[in-house]
Amino acid sequence: MKTLVILSHPSANDSTTQQFFLRGAQALSDVTWHYLEEAYPDGQIDVEQEQTLLAEHDRIIFQFPMYWYSAPAFLKQWQDQVLNSDYLARWADKEFGIVVMMGVKEQAFRAGGREQFQLDELLRPYQAIAHHFNWTYLPVFPVYQFAYLSEDDQMKLLIAYQQYLTLTHNATIRERSLWLEQHLSDCFQAEDDYADVVKRAQLRLAANREQLDELHETLAMFQGGL
Repeated sequence: MKTLVILSHPSANDSTTQQFFLRGAQALSDVTWHYLEEAYPDGQIDVEQEQTLLAEHDRIIFQFPMYWYSAPAFLKQWQDQVLNSDYLARWADKEFGIVVMMGVKEQAFRAGGREQFQLDELLRPYQAIAHHFNWTYLPVFPVYQFAYLSEDDQMKLLIAYQQYLTLTHNATIRERSLWLEQHLSDCFQAEDDYADVVKRAQLRLAANREQLDELHETLAMFQGGL
C-alpha cells in the first residue's frame, strides 16, 4: 500500500510539530510526503501532476493545523482545483484520512466543552468528499497540544502516526504488535535523543506480546475444556 500525505501549513519548516512528523514519515518507504506550500510557493498548482499523485497512491492523508475550525486556505484551493468528479472511477476504492493539529486540549472539542462541537462534526465535509469518491473514510487522527507532551508521549504518538499512515485499516492488536516489531528498530537510528525511548517502547511491546500470547493460550485451554 502506498500512502500520500498532503500537508498544508503556512510555515511547516519552522514548525516543531510538523518536522517531528516529517521525520516519522520519512522513515517509511511507502509514504510520500507532499508539502503543498513548498511545492507551489507561487500558489500556482499543477493540477495534472496532483491528479496523477492521487491516482498513484492507495491511502490519501490530509494533514493540517486547525484554523478557525477548518484547514488552511491553500488546501481548500487544492481541493477546488484538483478534485474532479470525472475521475470517480479512476480514484475509486482508496482510503482517506485526516491528521489535524490543535492548540487546545481534547476536552474542548465535545458537547458541552469549550468549543461545543465534537471534532468529527467539524470535519464532516471531508467525510462527504470520501463518500463522493467512494473512498473508505478513516477515523480522524487528532494531535492536541503537541508541545506540552512528554518525550515518551511524543514517541507513542509518533508510533500511532506511522501506523495511521501504513497499517491496515481496523488492524487487530496482534497485527499492530507485529507491525511495531518490524518498524521500531528502523526509526530514528541516527537520532540519539530517541534511542532510549525506542528501547523502552520495544521492551513494553515485548511484555505486551508475552501477555497477549498467554491470554490466547488460556482462552484456547478454556475453549478446549468446554
